[in-house]
Amino acid sequence: MLTEMIQNIPQVLIDGLTLGAVYAVIAIGYTMVYGILELINFAHGEIFMTGAFIGTAMLIVLTGIGWVSSVPTIIMLIVVLLFTAILTGLLGMGIERVAYRPLRNMPRLIPLITAIGVSFLLQDIVRFIAELKKGNYIVTGPSLFNSQLSIKASSISSIFTDATIKQSFVIVLIAAVLMMIGLDFFVNRTKWGMAMRAVAQDRDTAALMTINVNKVISITFFVGSALGGATGVLFAVQYGTIDPYIGFILGLKAFTAAVLGGIGNIRGAMFGGLLLGLLEMFASANLTLLSHGVFGAEYKDVFAFIILILVLLFKPEGLFGKPVTEKV
Repeated sequence: MLTEMIQNIPQVLIDGLTLGAVYAVIAIGYTMVYGILELINFAHGEIFMTGAFIGTAMLIVLTGIGWVSSVPTIIMLIVVLLFTAILTGLLGMGIERVAYRPLRNMPRLIPLITAIGVSFLLQDIVRFIAELKKGNYIVTGPSLFNSQLSIKASSISSIFTDATIKQSFVIVLIAAVLMMIGLDFFVNRTKWGMAMRAVAQDRDTAALMTINVNKVISITFFVGSALGGATGVLFAVQYGTIDPYIGFILGLKAFTAAVLGGIGNIRGAMFGGLLLGLLEMFASANLTLLSHGVFGAEYKDVFAFIILILVLLFKPEGLFGKPVTEKV
């Protein structure tokens, strides 16, 4: 049994890093908003889903008008990523302005319920538009970057089996890493990033120091939503088929990743996402083996939420978080 598990490690690492990169970027959106507002923005998973639909629709249109033959595919993808990021960023700002800002001083349960309501609203709007245009809410995008690459893991050690990756894996991983590095630079090295950290530390004191708190919060929603929407495009490119409900389960897992790394800690969210992706793919590949056939790969979702429960029980501040006292 142990030999079979070791043989699968190269493929598990590849699949886990791909999924983990997606979780990591979505988790950043959760942790940024929580760090400033102490709000779990459960609509963030649906912004990711909306980005996947916008990006897929653009790719279908651009492929249909012949851009693939006249423009390099990677350039087309970059254009789609940027356009989708701007649209979903503006969507996130709009949600904050309409649904969250009027409730900012209300008990926390009220904006939390509002976030769940916005989540369901986005699901139904996207489903309605998809069915109106395509006749089906399950959408399959054009096949891009689907060529298979072989990694000769057996040349490292005979105990490993060779692994295969799609070309899209490289695109997804590089794009996700660049987004995470860019965000880390923005938060830690720019004026607006400093303002965001100041508002997260103490909103009232930051306002007294002439920081425009409303603008900082809007920028936080824009950046988090833009990253979530762009990640939705990468998800659609990697996995091909999307539906209006992909954001729900992925959003919950990304939230788990944020809690695992330390909610409110951006680098912790990145690490938590990558770690959760690796653990989930390990469970998917080996759960049948470990349980002697009792549980199949479909139980990998349960594995993710068991991790969430264990973290909340034994280290509720997360791996990189610090225990904090309640703000009053």
